[in-house]
Amino acid sequence: MERQRTRRVMVALTLAGGLLLTGCSGGGDGGRSSADGAKDGSYDSGFPAPAQPEGEQGYDESRDQDSPDRESPDYLSTFALDVDTASYGYARRTLAEGRRPDPSTIRPEEFVNSFRQDYDRPDGNGFTVTVDGARTDRDDWSLVRVGLATRSAAEQSQRPPAALTFVIDISGSMAEPGRLDLAQHSLDTMTERLRDDDSVALVTFSDQAETVLPMTRLGGHRDRVHEAVDSLEPTYSTNLGAGVETGYETAVEGLRKGATNRVVLISDALANDGETDPDAILDRIDTARREHGITLFGVGVGSDYGDALMERLADKGDGHTVYVSGDDAEKVFCEQLPQNIDLTARDAKAQVAFDPETVASFRLVGYDNRRVADDDFRDDRVDGGEVGPGHTVTALYAVRTRPGADGRLATATVRWQDPKTRAPHEKSAGLETFDESLRDADPRFQVDAVAAYFADALRDGYAEDRLPGRPSMRELADWADDLADRTEDAAVRQLADSIRRARHLED
Repeated sequence: MERQRTRRVMVALTLAGGLLLTGCSGGGDGGRSSADGAKDGSYDSGFPAPAQPEGEQGYDESRDQDSPDRESPDYLSTFALDVDTASYGYARRTLAEGRRPDPSTIRPEEFVNSFRQDYDRPDGNGFTVTVDGARTDRDDWSLVRVGLATRSAAEQSQRPPAALTFVIDISGSMAEPGRLDLAQHSLDTMTERLRDDDSVALVTFSDQAETVLPMTRLGGHRDRVHEAVDSLEPTYSTNLGAGVETGYETAVEGLRKGATNRVVLISDALANDGETDPDAILDRIDTARREHGITLFGVGVGSDYGDALMERLADKGDGHTVYVSGDDAEKVFCEQLPQNIDLTARDAKAQVAFDPETVASFRLVGYDNRRVADDDFRDDRVDGGEVGPGHTVTALYAVRTRPGADGRLATATVRWQDPKTRAPHEKSAGLETFDESLRDADPRFQVDAVAAYFADALRDGYAEDRLPGRPSMRELADWADDLADRTEDAAVRQLADSIRRARHLED
């Protein structure tokens, strides 16, 4: 707590020294506005300097990491973008097996970002920004949604060629059905769907790592790839560090200019041999990662899964993670992976500035491992998230408004670098106060809320710490069922089923 207060004091001093909040242009669209940002970061939000809140009593704001407090009012929230979904996929698998997920594996933002959104999309690289909100059942508390969307994914024939280095775990634990066999089937299917001008390399690891197939153009050589994939058999221990290091060496040797160069790690991430610390593993290949722009795509498998290690590797490797089981493996390898070959934004970060005249306190839902210091928002040396075409990123905030508040509530800004030129760009949108209740909001907003509330319940069952307005598990399941009917979305139906499984485990 003392460290957190010290950080807030430093932020307050920085703000007092003249740091301007991210701004927005004039003009409105139902309370929203947007404008492209200047590259020099010279913004004026129109907000007054953060003022000391007055008359705040009866609420323990120490639980709200982003809320203003008596020591240092801070109305900024900054985080790196994240399109991971592994936490939700693994939770679904665990609940289906009749077990409650370990709370440490629950990342609410990955639950929310597992569902389709209907945000407007830009024509070129970069983002659109959508900000909306709705009131919860708890007095003065609302959910505010910040939605970011990239352009639609291009057809296979229009994307750049890919140079993919698959790093495959063949340790003994991968012998379990649904691990190595699932990876082999998926890779065989994906090999047939990639283009002739795409390239594939194959690295395996158990107690040691080996390059089974150097970077190979698929045109005329698909049989070589199939033979290499089909020859894989589970063996000894899991030296994941050696696998990642050899994988990056192979990727550098086969580096293709003008192509998207990516390492794809397929593992249960149960490292038990060699280096197991993600920072140390990524430090070994830092030159390849930074100088050559080789990003990491982590694919988790297995009923026992090293979630924390895989998530840290992906964050440090400028990439992201998914978790696959039998029912979604083909979608991940044959749809999502080709979609992630291209990049539309590097080092993308978001910053939300809340207006102290209307907002008493706020809390970012999730993104615990993706927080960025407020004054690092425009420091392009600080890592953000890498985002490809066809993606959306959603962040939810629990916001407590001041009684009778009216006017500007918040301004959200996303900053990113062009993937080719590294030129920085920004886009902003604002939100005015609103009266709409959550149950009357857009159905996709409601799905996001249900997913966040579900993650909150799995993560922390204590009523005093719950996300404001969180219903019971029974109410959440009924709500999700209704939304599944309204949206006709199979993914929302699966959400409702998972909530009911979790409720039965409480009985």
